[in-house]
Amino acid sequence: MGRVPGKEGVKQAPFKALLELGLTLWSRLEEKKREGSMKNTLLVLLAAVFAAAFAPGAQADWPEKPIRLVLPFGPGGVADVTSRIMAAKLSDKLGQQVVVENMPGPGGIAAARAVVNAPPDGYTMALVTNGTAISVAAFRKLPFDPVKDFEMVSMVGTFDLVFAVKAESEFKTLGDFIKAAQANPGKLNIGTISVGGTQNLGGELFKILTGLNVQIVPYKNSPDIVVALLRNDVQMMVDFPPAVQGQVNDGKLRLLASSSPKRSALLPNVPTADEAGVKGYEVISWNGVGAPKGTPKEIITALNKAMHEVLAVPDLKTQFEKVGVEAHASTPEELLERLKGDIIKWDDVIVKAGIDKK
Repeated sequence: MGRVPGKEGVKQAPFKALLELGLTLWSRLEEKKREGSMKNTLLVLLAAVFAAAFAPGAQADWPEKPIRLVLPFGPGGVADVTSRIMAAKLSDKLGQQVVVENMPGPGGIAAARAVVNAPPDGYTMALVTNGTAISVAAFRKLPFDPVKDFEMVSMVGTFDLVFAVKAESEFKTLGDFIKAAQANPGKLNIGTISVGGTQNLGGELFKILTGLNVQIVPYKNSPDIVVALLRNDVQMMVDFPPAVQGQVNDGKLRLLASSSPKRSALLPNVPTADEAGVKGYEVISWNGVGAPKGTPKEIITALNKAMHEVLAVPDLKTQFEKVGVEAHASTPEELLERLKGDIIKWDDVIVKAGIDKK
């Protein structure tokens, strides 16, 4: 199946044109050859032309078959949901199905290996996330380097962390919590998900920047933190908005602050931690798309253009917002710089928090 007319794609060198060029070259030079050595030279030139004609992708338009988007997470989470929404739109845009494959595992190693070892032909892509940056920072050694082994394509979306308390809590602002913790060192607890995750490190960064003597308590999952918060085992929790939105809507929890440097369009009435006095506090969770190193620039450019277009579609933006994500495309360079910056940032937090590297 060729590229669907009107769809985005990359035109590769046509086989017929290369064949005609080779035959013409042979005919003209054959007329002028005077000695055997010239004939050998002609054979080499002709062989090069035919090699180009039969090279992978030389006969095809991209994409001519389904594209894999490999995720380092299981099904059902925010990354999976938003990836599938985007994949459906990209499938329509490119004229070939974009298939989401879930490969969960420690450090995102299984998913990364699948992409790094794939041919750089534009048919295997990776979901690169802030979790990728954390893995580089949290592991002593990984069998892949996302900075060196991937070509970045574009951001997909961003989403904040939020600081939440139970509805009847005495803390009306994040500043109230900070003052109480300063007055009662070692007495207040903050609930997060497992050590080394974005939520946990977001809590640790809050502790580092404020200098508070509080305990960061890791739980297995978000519902467990909510239960602990409601029974006052912890006095505040740090998590993604979807984890608490139901309880906020039901009047059981309140949001004190968000983690981005400016107010989220999805939570315009929730102040940022920086506004509340935690200067420099910034935690932005993000997803992006990468490809195996060596993927042709023309394919990266075409996919980046397609992603910019589908991520701007109002219907997609609305679907993203339902799970707390702001659709956000970027240049490959912007995604690479974000990845590099987060690796440095989270390595510093992990060291200062005294978290053992794996």
